[in-house]
Amino acid sequence: MEYNNRLVCCLVLCALFIVHINGADTYDYGDAIGKAILFFEGQRSGKLPSSQRMNWRGDSALSDGRLENVNLVGGYYDAGDNVKFVWPMSFTVSLLSWAAIEYESGIASVKQLNYLHSAIRWGADFILLAHSSPTTLFTQVGDGNADHQCWERPEDMDTPRTLYKIDADSPGTEVAAESAAALSAASIVFQKVDSNYSSRLLSQSKSLFDFADKYRGSYSKSCPFYCSYSGYQDELLWAASWLYKASGESKYMDYILSNQGWSQVASEFGWDNKFVGAQTLLAQESYGAKKDQLAKFRSNLESFICSVMPGSNSQQIKPTPGGLLYIRDSSNLQYVTGFTTVLFKFSNILESNHVDGIQCGSSHFTASQITAFAKTQVDYILGNNPMKISYMVGFGNKYPKHIHHRASSIPSIKVHPAKVGCNDGQSEYYPSTNPNPNILVGAIVGGPDSSDQFNDVRSDYSHSEPTTYMNAAFVSSLAALLPSK
Repeated sequence: MEYNNRLVCCLVLCALFIVHINGADTYDYGDAIGKAILFFEGQRSGKLPSSQRMNWRGDSALSDGRLENVNLVGGYYDAGDNVKFVWPMSFTVSLLSWAAIEYESGIASVKQLNYLHSAIRWGADFILLAHSSPTTLFTQVGDGNADHQCWERPEDMDTPRTLYKIDADSPGTEVAAESAAALSAASIVFQKVDSNYSSRLLSQSKSLFDFADKYRGSYSKSCPFYCSYSGYQDELLWAASWLYKASGESKYMDYILSNQGWSQVASEFGWDNKFVGAQTLLAQESYGAKKDQLAKFRSNLESFICSVMPGSNSQQIKPTPGGLLYIRDSSNLQYVTGFTTVLFKFSNILESNHVDGIQCGSSHFTASQITAFAKTQVDYILGNNPMKISYMVGFGNKYPKHIHHRASSIPSIKVHPAKVGCNDGQSEYYPSTNPNPNILVGAIVGGPDSSDQFNDVRSDYSHSEPTTYMNAAFVSSLAALLPSK
């Protein structure tokens, strides 16, 4: 019976892979990751460096923070708007750092490691600025409501640069803990590159974690945007896991073990839910020296994998007819790229620990099967899908050209120096059916609907808007497909 069940599972997987791989183009993952990293230069806020390659962008938001006499210049705009949100920005830095750590040799082999380091540093520098005191973290720059009513280039924006922060009296544990995770992850990246900078990142990470843990309170009580729905326990475990990895200090592992009861089976990995991120990050330990102590982490992680894999008896995440994992209609590719990040890393853990696979009820999946399935998701995004469209801007011959992105959709200030005001942008450029004049190379858009259909329409932000954290997760997935030295 066990043999028959394994045979059925294998046939299901093989059929799926034949449908989605047979006749597919051979994708240049090195070219794709270069473009995915380049995207972040299009999201930069502040004074742009002389090395800026996305040269249709200009300096912007050079007075950020002045309302409270702090310097909050720099960082990233999170998506197609002109607001800076520290929570998703920090998650972006965490993901990019994880890719740089896990796949360093592969990324270096396609000459993208220095660019990736620059992308990480641009975000990490801003988090350092935002953590202006041990118990203060600025969490947002810009009035989101006012910004979303306007369609302006970052270089022209004149909407209020309102500041939002958390402190001891008004905590937001999720954001503080995620910022701690980002800085500790980045500190590992720069250990060999810039040891002084790495030490500073780690020191600030510890301070942020202490703030997050001592003054516990959900960001959902004070957030204007990017509110918490999963609570803060996941971020505390995620941050402690990164601090353990970065510092090697046993107190962080003790913290994790003492609070392992918080761990649960996640249904996604994204800016709001990090449970499976922490479980994956410590999988080397949970399958190795701390197998017994981290048993719940390992069990929860395996349950997540089983919920994703096609042919699994406990599959919860159902695919579209074209084979794309699908959770919800709003920016579904953020979840897909999160899934693939975990799947690739998990399969590596199985291989490095000589584990022949995992059992999902009567179904068995090897590391190679998990990797093969994750690859189908990457290839779907790059063009192997029913619409034969690449959901990465600038990759391939057919890709979205009307993305929901202010800077991309309005002529560059370099060629159109006259100010484009709020109403001018709304009336002339937002509804325009012309392709965006500036190509935001590497941007991953929200993606197709549950029927694999995609309308390339600027106003359809649920499907046509890119985000930094979506791209950051995809960088990791592409890196997993690069040959390592």
